[in-house]
Amino acid sequence: MATSNPKLDLNAWFAEVASQFQDLNFKEPGQWPLLPKLAAGLAVMLVVVLAGYFFLLSDEEANLDAERAREPQLRQDYHNKLAQAVNLPELRKQKSQVEEYVTQLEKQLPGKAEIDSLLSDISSAGVGRGLQFELFRPGQVLIKDYYAELPIAVKVSGRYHDIGAFAADVANLSRIVTLHNLIVAAPTGARDANGALSMEATARTYRYLDSTEVAEQRKAAAKAGAKK
Repeated sequence: MATSNPKLDLNAWFAEVASQFQDLNFKEPGQWPLLPKLAAGLAVMLVVVLAGYFFLLSDEEANLDAERAREPQLRQDYHNKLAQAVNLPELRKQKSQVEEYVTQLEKQLPGKAEIDSLLSDISSAGVGRGLQFELFRPGQVLIKDYYAELPIAVKVSGRYHDIGAFAADVANLSRIVTLHNLIVAAPTGARDANGALSMEATARTYRYLDSTEVAEQRKAAAKAGAKK
């Protein structure tokens, strides 16, 4: 006996599906037919997924992009630190040499108690060269981070070679003294028969800060940082 395969009537099926979405009572979704319930559940799931992406995953994605952007710099930092680690013994040796050099320079800076003797040495250098001091006036001490600077206004008169020798003597003092803003000129009025000149300059000497002054500097720096 032959059997017949019933054909699916698509028009009827679509009509049945469409009929389930008609006259839905949105106040009572529990009474909806199956297909509207499934469609509503799928729509809710889609909204939840999209909201989760925009509110959660988008921030994480931005953070991930930022970390990816940092990767080249982090790699470079890694290679630099690796090179430093490989050269650590040599770097320690260089550090020791720099500290020794700094110690030698500090020995050329007079302490607070030695400033008076240094001023006397500068004056003696000029007198020893036959110069006449018209002005020798120490200025206000300028406190820096790790040292203090004392400017001294100087004006001497004498022969050209004696002035040059005096500048050389100041440069060769055991303590650091530098000359700035040098002005060498002939005396005003009639020219001196002996060829005398006058020199104005600012001599600057430097001294290291004692432990009390260093502590005060650090305290002042800390207060300034706290105000910021």
